[in-house]
Amino acid sequence: SGEGDFISKEGYNLTFLPFFIKAVVESLKEFPQLNSMWAGDKIIQKKDINISIAVATDDALYVPVIKHADEKSIKGIARDVKELADKVRTNKLAGDDMKGGTFTVNNTGSFGSVMSTPIINYPQAAILSVESIVKRPVVMNNGMIAVRDMVNLCLSLDHRVLDGLVCGRFLASVKERLENMTKENTSIY
Repeated sequence: SGEGDFISKEGYNLTFLPFFIKAVVESLKEFPQLNSMWAGDKIIQKKDINISIAVATDDALYVPVIKHADEKSIKGIARDVKELADKVRTNKLAGDDMKGGTFTVNNTGSFGSVMSTPIINYPQAAILSVESIVKRPVVMNNGMIAVRDMVNLCLSLDHRVLDGLVCGRFLASVKERLENMTKENTSIY
């Protein structure tokens, strides 16, 4: 019923992607090294968190940017995702819509992918792919097996800027944030 309420209130669908982007943005605040650029001879850590997202048409891929994603609610992120996707599909995307990205979240799961190796969107230092959410058997703490929704998150990084340790901690942070998102403790607004 929560999803139906959102559609009737806002006029568009609420997908999983804005929740993933929100978790990534919060983890980027915790690990700002991942929000960096390679500048030839130095590393520039960006203050703004601008999330690039991939949007495909039948014949091309565009990477528009959610500007100041760190200042937005899940609803605000969802609105930007929808508006940018609509601009791509109606051929109204401006050059400015694709500028200034500091980190990319790629939704390869929308194509049914369960594991990918995303290519870094230069000069960004890292890219995260959100794969398909699939039901899998999981062994619980009590030894019982339960069916749970599982997703692979695939991170590619530029070793000139980042090391595996900080990236591992970043991914653990994203995972923890996602696992702790519930209807009770996660505000969409």
